[in-house]
Amino acid sequence: METPRIYAACLSAYNNGHLHGEWIDCDQDSDDIMAEIKTMLSNSLMNEIEECEEWAIHDYENFHGIKINEYESIERVAELAAAVEEHGEAFAAYVEYYGDSEIDKFEEHYRGSYENKRAFTEEHYSELLDRVEKAGLNLSYVDFETLEIDLFQGNFTGVRKNYETLYVFQDY
Repeated sequence: METPRIYAACLSAYNNGHLHGEWIDCDQDSDDIMAEIKTMLSNSLMNEIEECEEWAIHDYENFHGIKINEYESIERVAELAAAVEEHGEAFAAYVEYYGDSEIDKFEEHYRGSYENKRAFTEEHYSELLDRVEKAGLNLSYVDFETLEIDLFQGNFTGVRKNYETLYVFQDY
């Protein structure tokens, strides 16, 4: 997995027709990211004319679709990057569906990745299915379609970020 990173640009240079900035890896704490931004600003050509203090995020990558605002706080960028590093695309699916106001609740909601809703339903009801088999009943009597519909109508949400994977979250 590639490291989430931002392109921080010196606004003084930008406003004067020059491009000056740097790609910064965000797999570090906010103080270290900010130190790299300050170093980038101190190396700006515009420092010969004026003190460079203002900057903006002009690009970003490897956040799996999470949108980063031009003036996003570095604390928030570091927090999002750490979660993406730890949980990958599943975290991005969570943010896409639930928004980024409750990212600290990801682990509370996340139930895993599956090929489809049926695979999740079968795993979720595996104890029930074991009891059905132990009772000598045929599994064809179990209405998976109805169980699946019931699970995903208010208890669970499936979010697909690619064609192979469905990320499942429990709704509260």
